[in-house]
Amino acid sequence: MIDKLLKARPFIPRPVYTERIKPFIDKEIIKVITGQRRVGKSYILYQLIKEIKETLPQANIIYISKELKPHQHITDDEAFYQYVRSSLKPDVKNYLFVDEIQEIRDFEKTLRSLLAENCCDIFCSGSNANMLSGELATFLAGRYVEFKIHSLGYDEFTAFFSLENTVQTLHKYLSLGGMPYMHVIGLEEFSVYEYLRNVYATILLKDVVTRENIRNVTFLENLVEFLADNVGNLFSANNIAKYLKSQYASVSPQTVLNYLRPLSNAYFVHKVQRYDIARLRIFEMGEKYYFEDLGLRNCIRGFDARKDIHKIMENAVFLHLIQLGYKVYAGLLPSTSLEVDFVAEKEGRTVYIQVCYMLFDENTIQREFGNLLKINDNHPKYVVTMDEYNSGSHYSGIEQIHLKDFLIKRSL
Repeated sequence: MIDKLLKARPFIPRPVYTERIKPFIDKEIIKVITGQRRVGKSYILYQLIKEIKETLPQANIIYISKELKPHQHITDDEAFYQYVRSSLKPDVKNYLFVDEIQEIRDFEKTLRSLLAENCCDIFCSGSNANMLSGELATFLAGRYVEFKIHSLGYDEFTAFFSLENTVQTLHKYLSLGGMPYMHVIGLEEFSVYEYLRNVYATILLKDVVTRENIRNVTFLENLVEFLADNVGNLFSANNIAKYLKSQYASVSPQTVLNYLRPLSNAYFVHKVQRYDIARLRIFEMGEKYYFEDLGLRNCIRGFDARKDIHKIMENAVFLHLIQLGYKVYAGLLPSTSLEVDFVAEKEGRTVYIQVCYMLFDENTIQREFGNLLKINDNHPKYVVTMDEYNSGSHYSGIEQIHLKDFLIKRSL
């Protein structure tokens, strides 16, 4: 079956992810691939299968996907276990790949047993963070490693569609986003947004409403629209509750939190906490939210470049940072109340980033560069703009860089 699937579904390599996973092949640990629905997790599994088959042609590949009719009977851990055990082959290396494993009830019990039996190398994918914080963490603590997959970064977008790194290409990416299936349907705006609206409906229905037992779907949809309008704005559950009350939708701050959490669990939006740069601590209150895919955000509220460009630029920079594996915060210098758009940390390395559409005047220049200059360390600092003439220039050691050039940098 898997050979037919690989032939029927040609894929474009995504080495930024597969190269992170490959060192764990044949290691006695479960490889868990997570991310929002339709960001390409299945195709990452296909690429890993192809890698294994090329390296070890005699390997036995066991592939399970609830989207395939032969696997629809695998609804719980008992059916799951029996199917895998009956599919194992003696005297060869066995590999198990399970796509969207959260669709199988109590799947973690079978994974724990298979891992203990050391009968196969296990890879699985899932579209809900609860899978890690609940099911897997309870039964498999310390016995799995997670790899987060995201929608296409700008550099992947240009590669997928064989496009040059131009301002026109950048605007297309900012408008349409990076859902990989666009490679099949093309980049015509109407078709893309029609597809994205269906993806959005599926995420809300299957990964939020059904899984989290959401009752007030209208409020959930209003909340998503509010987040789309306020990308990158600092707010709290109290602020959202007050705004919605002004729109005649009276809800408590706790209700807001109860609905924000499932959206984050589905990897649909990402919460970014505030970070005290001077005291190196995280604030418990107040956060920003960014969307996993720009196109999904735009299909909810539309993309008006005149008023939305700054928030979309910020969202694009955030996505690039997490695709590179950074932990991202919103920076604050409390003694001055000055903000830094992003503080990104990875493996002991810190990067500071300001995002500004254009440096129109001296006041804007002083604000964007001045905030960074008040940070007393030697970590890299960037001001990301859409200015085509000053990209690559430096101001007191701070690099000004065009968004299209920043989004293709693989190291910062």
